[in-house]
Amino acid sequence: MNRKKFLEGLRDGLPIALGYLAVSFGIGISCHAAGITAFQGFLMSLLNNASAGEYGGITVITENAGVWMMVLMTLIINARYMLMSCALSQKLSPDTPLGVRMLIGFDVTDEVFGIAIAQEGILNIWYFVGAMCAAIPGWSLGTLFGALAGNVLPVWAMNGFSVMLYGMFLAIIIPPARKDKVVAGLVVLSFALSFVCTYLPGISAFSDGTRTILLTVAISCAGALLFPIKTQSE
Repeated sequence: MNRKKFLEGLRDGLPIALGYLAVSFGIGISCHAAGITAFQGFLMSLLNNASAGEYGGITVITENAGVWMMVLMTLIINARYMLMSCALSQKLSPDTPLGVRMLIGFDVTDEVFGIAIAQEGILNIWYFVGAMCAAIPGWSLGTLFGALAGNVLPVWAMNGFSVMLYGMFLAIIIPPARKDKVVAGLVVLSFALSFVCTYLPGISAFSDGTRTILLTVAISCAGALLFPIKTQSE
C-alpha cells in the first residue's frame, strides 16, 4: 500500500464527497416518494454511484416495470462511463491486475474520473482508492439522510442542492483550461454544441446521455486529429 498516495486521493476526494452528500440528498427524497426504505436507498447508492442511473432506476420502480427494463435503462443512461473507463485504462500501468481494474471501474464517476485523469503520468491505484473511500460514503450517506428526511423540506430547497454539482464540474475543467488554450477552446465549444443540440431537430430527440456520448466522441476525435499531443519515450 502506498499510504502517501492513498491520503492524497482521500484529500482530493473529500470535496467531492461533500458535494455528493448534498446532491444525493435529493435522491433520498425521491426514494422516499417511491416507497423505497432508507436502508434500500442507502444500499442502492452504495452499489451504484450514478445520479442519472439512480433516478432512472427509481423511475422504473415507481412505474412497476420489470427488472430487465431497469437493467436496460441503467445501461443506456450510464453508457458514458464506458468512454471514461477506456480513457482511464490508458493511465494505468500495463501490469495492473484485472481485479484491480474492476475495482477502479466500479467507481468511475464524472468527478472521480476528473481528478484521476488529471494526475501526471501513470495513475497510482492507491490514489484512486483513496478518492473512492471518500466519495462512496458521501454519496450513500446523502441518500440515507434524504430518505430519512422524507418530504419535510420543500421541493425548491431540494432543487437547490443540485447546483453544487455544477460547481464540482467547474472545479475540474477550469484548471486544465487555464493551462492549455486548446483545452479551453474545446470546453467552450462543448458548451456551445451541447446547447445547440438541445434544440437542433433530430438530435434533440435523443436522451441527454446519448447526446453527451455523441458530442464527447465527436469533439474528442476532432481535438485529437487537429491538435495531437506530442509524446516522447521515457
